[in-house]
Amino acid sequence: MTYCKRGTEGLIYLEDGTLLHGCGFGSSGVKFGEVVFTTAMNGYPESMTDPSYRGQIMIITHPLVGNYGVPEPQFRNGILQNFESEQIQIEGLVVTEETDPSKWNSSKSLHQWMSEQNIPGVSSVDTRLLVKKVRTLGSMMGVIASGVSVDDPAGYIKARYDEIDFTKFTSPKSPIVHQNDSDQLIVLVDCGVKHGILDELFKAGFTIVRVPCKSTVDEIMNYSPKGIVFGNGPGNPNILKDLVKTFSAVMEYKLPTLGICLGHQVATLAMSGNVRKMKFGHRAINKPVVDLTTNRCYISTHNHGYGVYKEDVPPDTQIWFVNPDDGVVEGLAHKRLPVITTQFHPESRPGPNDNTWIFQKFRKMVIKNEGN
Repeated sequence: MTYCKRGTEGLIYLEDGTLLHGCGFGSSGVKFGEVVFTTAMNGYPESMTDPSYRGQIMIITHPLVGNYGVPEPQFRNGILQNFESEQIQIEGLVVTEETDPSKWNSSKSLHQWMSEQNIPGVSSVDTRLLVKKVRTLGSMMGVIASGVSVDDPAGYIKARYDEIDFTKFTSPKSPIVHQNDSDQLIVLVDCGVKHGILDELFKAGFTIVRVPCKSTVDEIMNYSPKGIVFGNGPGNPNILKDLVKTFSAVMEYKLPTLGICLGHQVATLAMSGNVRKMKFGHRAINKPVVDLTTNRCYISTHNHGYGVYKEDVPPDTQIWFVNPDDGVVEGLAHKRLPVITTQFHPESRPGPNDNTWIFQKFRKMVIKNEGN
């Protein structure tokens, strides 16, 4: 029998019937979600607070999680410097071993943090087995429980991940302004943007107006922006019909536009391309992408379960980046309009920093457009 240091039992269930019992930590309770995995060895505070993970149960493949604890939130210019949002976004966490922290800036343990935010966790389970299941069968729904008895875990799955619009949980209810010294104002359509993206845009010299995901083109253009950013966010882009229409309408203004992650997918749909569910997605901080304009390879951060393939690319666009491992299109550039996209996260919190130059490229596009 497994010894549980917190005296709490837990379980993780996959909809294919796999059921593993382990040790519970974090909050007591039961939650369901799409089961996915990340191969990142560090950065669990950033990953767990990334709004793109909303509705998902995260498996971390690195065996020890919690070593450096959780720091106090640090804000600069209204932007978090050490988290990607103000709260944990995942539904639950699965690790091989949950550890106590030992670091100078740790304010609490992973267990305490998750307890405070009502997030259950399970440790002392075979994460290799779980990841092999997901890689073989694809991402699937699952149930996680900590500190409670569950007789029929399958009965807790109330909906399919692909059918839920999670942006209503991660998008702000009203506009948020990050005022910079520059008069270069951009609008960011916020469906659940990472604060690392906000930070890079602010450092690029922009005043940022974050508008709700459901904003209309008239509401966006009312700010007279010099550029538009469609950021990352959770869920299935194919059900975000209004957002796709908004992107199409924004393109009519011929403003410099940058799409990141979900924004890349929405741009693809708006330009008459296709986006498909991937078998198990890309979630890591060490994924290669090749810039086809220079043939240079960069290491990048990813968090996506939907992808654009070469046969899905919209007309009037050219492939900018591609993943050499599986051929997924990682970036597009419009042939006539100032529209660029990246599927990966160019700000790359918690690292690497190979791709922050993309924000400077966007800034140059804005400056060039102002001069026309």
